[in-house]
Amino acid sequence: MSRCELTAKSPVVKNLVSHSNIKTKTTAQPNIQRKRVFSKVLNSMVRLNLATSTIRDMEHMGGFDMFILNQDDKTLSKRALEVRNRIRRKMNTAKKA
Repeated sequence: MSRCELTAKSPVVKNLVSHSNIKTKTTAQPNIQRKRVFSKVLNSMVRLNLATSTIRDMEHMGGFDMFILNQDDKTLSKRALEVRNRIRRKMNTAKKA
């Protein structure tokens, strides 16, 4: 099952309704892409499974670092949580120095 690692967007079950009102269950899959995203704070590339809508939202919010720092813990995957913790640690050491 495909799932976005930053927004937890996953497949949705929906009904296709015909003209005669017959309902047919289908699943709508999110457009998940395996992408390498550059983190300015870490100065390195991070590989994550992202929905294309998430990629557009990241650009709108000001980049990967700002987007992942503002996301809720419940929506992030384990790998994304590790990346966010690495970013926070790096930012804290930069403030102290």
